[in-house]
Amino acid sequence: MAANILLVDDEQAIADLVEVYLTNENYKVFKFYNGKGALDCIEKEKLDLAILDVMLPDVDGFSICQQIRENYTFPVIMLTAKEEEIDKITGLTLGADDYITKPFRPLELIARVKAQLRRFTKYNIGETGQDERLIAFSGLVLDLDTHECTLNEKKLSLTPTEFSILWVLCSNRGRVVSSERLFQEVWGDKYFSNSNNTVMVHIRHLREKMQDSAEHPKYIKTVWGVGYKIEK
Repeated sequence: MAANILLVDDEQAIADLVEVYLTNENYKVFKFYNGKGALDCIEKEKLDLAILDVMLPDVDGFSICQQIRENYTFPVIMLTAKEEEIDKITGLTLGADDYITKPFRPLELIARVKAQLRRFTKYNIGETGQDERLIAFSGLVLDLDTHECTLNEKKLSLTPTEFSILWVLCSNRGRVVSSERLFQEVWGDKYFSNSNNTVMVHIRHLREKMQDSAEHPKYIKTVWGVGYKIEK
């Protein structure tokens, strides 16, 4: 059954664009340009996820999120032009599950929607022991089920090994992954000293395809003598 998604944004061009992307994924979209209509919809419809703009002409997104959390458990993604850390903290404190700042890439938002719906579904049916199957951040989207990767909405032609390396690094964002661990997880083999050259070559190819600089990396950072790291 297709998920029912509440979409609230007073910028009609953005709301209409996101609606197109969501509809293309076969989601049923309840779109509103103000908070009052959204609140009425929450009471009348069975929703699976909400995308809420913070700045609305009547009721702000934080208030809507708070009202949702008083009665419902479905995921909430906050959508805002504000970049202040306090706004992110406020949204998450009120019960939002994710937070994305404008301007954003529609495919990244769709990826986050899928991730939240998948997580919510697993929680409600009691499944355990399953890894997250989709990662999306900073314009990078990885889908483990399809082994597809896009960067800024452009598909990257990665080999299975390159995809696996990137997946391991992204799954451990904020933590250094040693060359030994990377080799063992990706190649499934015992690490030897010359294995580091294999890892380095693949990292170099990944950076070239992602147009990432080794000297000033946006994504893959080398931690000399230890391994590699992707910042949160």
